[in-house]
Amino acid sequence: MATSPAPAALGARLRECFAADEFTLDEAERTVYGYDNSRREALPDAVVFPTMHDQVVALVRICRELQLPLVARGRGTNTTGATVPVAGGIVASFERMNRILAIDADNRIAVVEPGVLNADLQAALKPHGFFWAPDPTSAPFCSIAGNIGCNAGGPRAVKYGATRDNVLALRAVGGTGEAFRCGKPTTKGATGYDLVRLLVGSEGTLAVVTEATLKLTPIASAVRTLRATYADIGAAAAAVARIMAQPVTPCALEFLDDEALRLAREHGGEAIPQAGAMLVVEVDGEADTLSGAADAIARAARGDGLLDWHEACDATEVERIWAARKALSPALRTLAPNKINEDVVVPVSRVPALIAGLKALSQRFAIPIVNFGHAGNGNIHVNLLYRPDDATHAANVDACLDAVFALVLDLDGTLSGEHGIGLAKRPFMTRALDPVALDLMHAIKRQFDPDGILNPGKLLP
Repeated sequence: MATSPAPAALGARLRECFAADEFTLDEAERTVYGYDNSRREALPDAVVFPTMHDQVVALVRICRELQLPLVARGRGTNTTGATVPVAGGIVASFERMNRILAIDADNRIAVVEPGVLNADLQAALKPHGFFWAPDPTSAPFCSIAGNIGCNAGGPRAVKYGATRDNVLALRAVGGTGEAFRCGKPTTKGATGYDLVRLLVGSEGTLAVVTEATLKLTPIASAVRTLRATYADIGAAAAAVARIMAQPVTPCALEFLDDEALRLAREHGGEAIPQAGAMLVVEVDGEADTLSGAADAIARAARGDGLLDWHEACDATEVERIWAARKALSPALRTLAPNKINEDVVVPVSRVPALIAGLKALSQRFAIPIVNFGHAGNGNIHVNLLYRPDDATHAANVDACLDAVFALVLDLDGTLSGEHGIGLAKRPFMTRALDPVALDLMHAIKRQFDPDGILNPGKLLP
């Protein structure tokens, strides 16, 4: 990358396509856009606030001409450092490009700009009887472009898929400054390479998204919420495999291990049960079909180690059942503000082996590991409760994290289900991917972004 131009010169170039209030060179304001939820930070040379597609085209061309890095940013909720401008350059924050352009109920699609918040989209869709499937915990704050960048998921992904399964078409600008459209507002297509699915999860390293056509799903008329507690983690993990092997697909299947339950109980109160592990299960559909679906789930959940099976009878009980999951993140932040949160995925049948292996690693390295997450698709959030002031933790944390990823890869798993790679997991990519496949990814990167200006230093080793 070239040396950044002087602030006055950079400001003059940005004024070619942005109004005075649509960019900033002020250091204090730039600092706000230099970090994300990973707690990593770096200072960009400028921050711009696009409001239209043509501005993005002009911006990419300026960055290519000046050989300046360009980092597209949603709301910075990601945990991997994917939006930290480690090479300086320009951060493009899409918070002002936040219009819902169309809701087409007949064709079950919505067309949105990248800065629309997930929760705002859900609220707009609800009167039409639809939702967009991705529902990460950060939904009130995260943007659609951020969801696209890291292929966000959430509890509903077990039945309705993650972001990649729910984006039909994109408008974007590659690193050459050329704009293009890919995909169609149809749920089937077999015309050429699927560039939409390629761009989803690419963390802004291939193109800058300026518009997305999203697949919508009708809201179910009824939901049943169920809870199962188990004597130990192995029994719960085995139940997950049984539940996912029978024909009724739950719309949520969340897992909490014994340590997660203990911490949630301390933070959220005695309504949270004491057990070796817990599953929270939801099924949705037409009201007259749900009894049979709930019964099928219950049969699969039964087995050695089941302590209690309970079905919520009203909204208050639903809230009580979900209380443990909602209390967990605040509890973990309080106990270990520097915790390392990974979101690994293994085949569902190997969840029991993963959980057993993580328990062994916790004992081996003397670092508490708390496990919870979206067990229905094998996506477990592995939290290393790392405290830098603890000499044992400081000495062991790198080796422990390395061993966690080695375990996951040995189980034919992958490094991330929905958080992405960013900076945090980039060093492990050579172990996670076939070398020929990795070479192909580098070639794709060069094709989209020949000068390497788009989010440099992220994702690919």
